[in-house]
Amino acid sequence: MRNNILLIAAVLVLAACGGKEDNPTPPIPAKAVLAFPLNNALCTTGTIVSDSISTITFMWNSAANADHYDLYLQNLLDKSFKTYSATANQLALNIKRNTPFSWYIISRSSVTTVTEKSDTWRFYNAGNGEVAYPPYPAALTSPAFGQAVTSVTGKANLTWQGKSVLAGTIESYDVYFGSIATPPLLKDKVTDSFLNDVTIVPGQKYYWKVITHDFIGNGSESPVYWFQAL
Repeated sequence: MRNNILLIAAVLVLAACGGKEDNPTPPIPAKAVLAFPLNNALCTTGTIVSDSISTITFMWNSAANADHYDLYLQNLLDKSFKTYSATANQLALNIKRNTPFSWYIISRSSVTTVTEKSDTWRFYNAGNGEVAYPPYPAALTSPAFGQAVTSVTGKANLTWQGKSVLAGTIESYDVYFGSIATPPLLKDKVTDSFLNDVTIVPGQKYYWKVITHDFIGNGSESPVYWFQAL
């Protein structure tokens, strides 16, 4: 009798366990694919609102499992960021003319906190009859922002990527470097996209930026990056 009772209890436990399913993992939003403004477009105009403002309709392909999006837009001249929310795959914004911008999309879902970031595209929102476009700010590549740099020689190499709206118009770069948050000029009129053998001291935090100049006299300033020398 005792054995029968134990057998029945075991069957009930197994049935109870087998009747429950783990909560399914919510689907993760996919990466949005950007469509417009086109990457590196230099004559984006949209709908003219005034001499200084035009309306641009940003568009991207709908991302699987996403029910809303955040559009991140950066003014590449003053480095300001703005974030906009959208439930569709397009959004019309009033933005400054005669200004370079970068933008990307974050795909979001109401059933999960996991998000997915799109590629980042850049474009130039044209002004009135513009023929002289300032270059894009240089993209600092190495050392990366906040990177720890170990050097047995006491030297570091700085590298960046320069890009002009009109191809082939970059003339030179000015490199600013130092141990203060507003680094002084280290070397001007650099024609390469790197500067090697910059002296660093272990234990010191360093800041750097690059100003890009074109042949027409326009200039653009990168963000300030910092790294820690070890």
